Amino acid sequence: MAYRVGDADAGGRVDGNDSDRLNRMVAGAFGAVYLLVGLLGFFGHKDGEEFAGRDGHSLLGFTLNNLSNIVHLAIGAALLAAAAAGWKAARSANLTIGVVYLALGIIGFFIVNTDVNILALNTPVHFLHLVSGALLTAVALSGRKRTAVDRTA
Repeated sequence: MAYRVGDADAGGRVDGNDSDRLNRMVAGAFGAVYLLVGLLGFFGHKDGEEFAGRDGHSLLGFTLNNLSNIVHLAIGAALLAAAAAGWKAARSANLTIGVVYLALGIIGFFIVNTDVNILALNTPVHFLHLVSGALLTAVALSGRKRTAVDRTA
């Protein structure tokens, strides 16, 4: 990834530590995967499949519909943009998307057979959301804590 002037930490170092670089790498990797899933999801569309509904089509055992494909594209683009913007943006995106995916992974078990399931969630998708959310959140929370000196320098 290209480094920008705004990526320097309080000591003037680009990507201050390994955790900062890890946040950018994870955001970039997850972003690329989510973009790919979003694109591939459009190719399995069935005739008569609802845009947003609990019945979708399968991609390697994971159920998708067109709404979930669009959501994957948006999340992928957000993660890639955050990775390109610098470690602060990557860390924020990893934490935000990670927490949302953890919540969706838990909530998904309760809404799977209801009309609220507009993303065509199934059990493999719930576990994938839990694992993705845990990894994104753990990476975002790893590393040194920023101090008041770091923020003002």
